[in-house]
Amino acid sequence: MSHIVVIGAGQAGASLVAKLRNAGFDGDVTLIGAESAPPYQRPPLSKAYLLGDMELERLYLRPENFYADQNITLRLNTRVDAIDAQAKEVVIGDRRIAYDQLAITTGSAPRYLPAAIGGDLDGVHVVRTLADVDGMAPEFSEGRSVLIIGGGYIGLEAAAVAAKKGLKVTLVEMADRILQRVAAPETSDYFRTLHDAHGVDIREGVGLERLTGAGRVTGATLSDGTELDIDFAIVGVGIAPDSALAEGAGLDLDNGIKTDAQGRTSDPSIWAAGDCASFPYRGTRIRLESAPNAIDQAEIVARNILGEGVDYIAKPWFWSDQYDVKLQIAGLNTGYDNIVTRPGDKEGSTSFWYYQGDTLLAVDAMNDPRAYMVGKRLVEGGKSPDKAAVADTSVELKALLA
Repeated sequence: MSHIVVIGAGQAGASLVAKLRNAGFDGDVTLIGAESAPPYQRPPLSKAYLLGDMELERLYLRPENFYADQNITLRLNTRVDAIDAQAKEVVIGDRRIAYDQLAITTGSAPRYLPAAIGGDLDGVHVVRTLADVDGMAPEFSEGRSVLIIGGGYIGLEAAAVAAKKGLKVTLVEMADRILQRVAAPETSDYFRTLHDAHGVDIREGVGLERLTGAGRVTGATLSDGTELDIDFAIVGVGIAPDSALAEGAGLDLDNGIKTDAQGRTSDPSIWAAGDCASFPYRGTRIRLESAPNAIDQAEIVARNILGEGVDYIAKPWFWSDQYDVKLQIAGLNTGYDNIVTRPGDKEGSTSFWYYQGDTLLAVDAMNDPRAYMVGKRLVEGGKSPDKAAVADTSVELKALLA
C-alpha cells in the first residue's frame, strides 16, 4: 500500500490524512482539494466568520505548514475530472494519479435556485464555501435589505448575522414552519420568537415566485403575490451529497455514496466519509451532515484503510449559534411522537426531549449545556428516563442518569 489518495480537502479529508500519519502510515499520501484555501472549518462560516468575529487563520483546521511537515502532498485549486476505478487512477485534466487506496470525502453541495426564477442574478448568494462567504460579506451594510430563502439552520444563522449588523431581514419558508424538516414545533417556536425579537420578518408557508432585476437582483415576488425591494438574497434551501465522481466511477449510491459499516464502497479499493457517504445505522441507512460525523467517520476510515476492520458507530450531535443562543442537539429525532419540555436554570434556557413512546431519541438544548450533556449520555447509552422526571425541574439532571 504505497499511495493513498483522498479527494476532498474539507473536514473529513483533512481528518483522514492526519489520522493516517498518526496511525503510523509512512507511504505516500495525497490530499486533493478544489478550493484555494487549505482545509478549514465550515460551520463558523455562517456564524462567527461572517459576523467578523473570527480571523481567517483561525478557520484553518491545521497550520498551513502541517501538511508539508507530515509529508502529505496537498493539491489545492485542483478539480478531479473522473475516477478510473479499473486502472486505479484519478483523472485531472490530461494527468493521471495512480492510487492503491482511494478515499472520497467530497462533502456536499448547496442547492441553487434555477436561473429561470433569477437564481443566476448577481447578488444572489449561497453559504457553503469560504469564497461564498467572502463574496457576500461586503453586502452586509447597515440599513440594506436582504431576503433569505429557506428557514433551516443555515438560513436562520445568516438571518441572525444580518440582523446583528443592522440589516432589514425578511426570511421566507415555504413549509408551514421554520425548521420543519429537522425539529419539533417547540424548537421552531423558540427560534421564531428569538428572531422576531431581533426584528427579522419571518414568513412561513410562503415561497419564492421569482427574483427580479436587470443583471443584479433588486426585487422578489413571493408566492402570496407580495413584491419586495431587496439589495441581495441568500439561498439556504438545503444541500445534496457531492457524489458525482463516485457515480461516474460506477460506485453504488444510496442517499450519497453507499458504504458498509467500515466506510468501504462497492469497490474494495475505494472508501468514503463525511457528508457524501451513507452508512448503516441501527438497522437502517443514514447520511449525516455535520462536522463531528465528518471527523469521526474519516478517522475510522483511515484506520480501516490500514487494516483495522473497525465498524463506525455514529454518535450524532449538532449545534447552531444564533444571536446569544447556542443550540446543541444530541441524537436523531426521526420517528418521535411526543416532546417533553424541561425549562432551564436561566432565562431563555430550555430543552426539548424527543421520545418515541417511552424511548428517548434526541434532545434539543438552548443555552442549557447541562441538559445537552446529560441527554447526550442518555441517548448514546440507550437509556430513557421517565418523562415525568425529565419535565420535573425539582429532579436534578444528573439523577436522570441513574
